[in-house]
Amino acid sequence: MILLIIRMNVLSEKRMELSQTVASLSGLIGMEKGCKRCDFCQSAEDENRLFLLEEWDTEENLMAHLKSEHFMVFRGAMNLLQNPYERVFYTGFHPKGMADT
Repeated sequence: MILLIIRMNVLSEKRMELSQTVASLSGLIGMEKGCKRCDFCQSAEDENRLFLLEEWDTEENLMAHLKSEHFMVFRGAMNLLQNPYERVFYTGFHPKGMADT
């Protein structure tokens, strides 16, 4: 499992425009091969702080996504941000014998 977290600080006057764009893209990204989850979120403390959370099954599928048309459209929308976006990758594993609860 690979988790990609993208943090964005949007200009307040552009929040609605960016939110609509990313919300529509998140549905398309969620249908890409290997995407297990794609959630678009807003901070409870700061309405101009937005997050895109993606979970991928393999590095290969994630890399294909990062080269996809959907991600290129996403990157194009980043001109609405106050600062450059932050992108963080996490990898995880499930220890043997641990049941999901």
